[in-house]
Amino acid sequence: MTSPAQRRSLAGEEEALARLAARLPPPPAGEVWIGDDAAVLAGDRGPLLFATDLVAEGVHFDRRLSSLADVGWKLLAANLSDIAAMGGRPLRCVVALAGGLGDDLDALYDGLEEAAAAFSCPVVGGDLSAPPLGGGLCVSLAVLGTTDGRPPVTRAGGRPGDAVLVSGPLGAAAAGLRLLRADPAAEGPAVAAHRRPVPRLAAGRAAAVAGARAMIDVSDGLGLDLDRLARASGVGVELDTVPTAPEASEAEALGGGEDYELVVALADPGALVAAHAAAGLAPPIEIGRLVADPSRRRLQEAPLPIAGWRHRAGV
Repeated sequence: MTSPAQRRSLAGEEEALARLAARLPPPPAGEVWIGDDAAVLAGDRGPLLFATDLVAEGVHFDRRLSSLADVGWKLLAANLSDIAAMGGRPLRCVVALAGGLGDDLDALYDGLEEAAAAFSCPVVGGDLSAPPLGGGLCVSLAVLGTTDGRPPVTRAGGRPGDAVLVSGPLGAAAAGLRLLRADPAAEGPAVAAHRRPVPRLAAGRAAAVAGARAMIDVSDGLGLDLDRLARASGVGVELDTVPTAPEASEAEALGGGEDYELVVALADPGALVAAHAAAGLAPPIEIGRLVADPSRRRLQEAPLPIAGWRHRAGV
């Protein structure tokens, strides 16, 4: 279950996002601004996707547990996961770095360039600055993507009766972090999932082709991210199961975060299974359904924990 400290942290972040949303003007027709995995912007040849993320040393990463090359890979992968969650394809990215010049810059870019090559998203520029007064690294990355003319899949299209599926088991990244905190020399699939996550770009495009009505990536935890999708769609959720990765607990699958699997809601789950098969992907896992009561959050016969990752690292 979510601890009181986690609930305060989550509530504070959600309140800050709500305050920002209230300050910004509404988007023009056909665009999506704050409140989804990526912004949707009108382009001459169809929608463009724009996503950004920031990591700070001591908050999002700990050098005792991950190399700076791992940090670079993971930052790009997290942004690409936001593109995947809209059914998109990445185009280019830019990186801004405060601190970490010299050897740190080279190490960070080793991982960035590996991920850029692996997922066809070149780094084309950015900015460099002196480190913050407190020291440490702060890195921001922004990605531009495209839906290749298809409508983007947002969080807001889910309907009562839609099946809910996930692209793979959950909790591996949180299990890897737990193992590393116990032994910084730990290795294995869970550790790799924490250090070098893989954005589900092909699965996102398959979901769009299959008729996905709503989609979100599991960046902060299934409980929290599925709650976000349900609130955006104005529906409730009933889950039958939580697919849990080897070495992970159900609590880590529900609230650990950083899995970057995709949660998809659509009318015909068979269409998603077929789309995964056509793309050579592992079958998606059906975990429940959306329901009409917007207040309903159930996991089998119990309340569904609205659990998610807190912004602290290495503690």
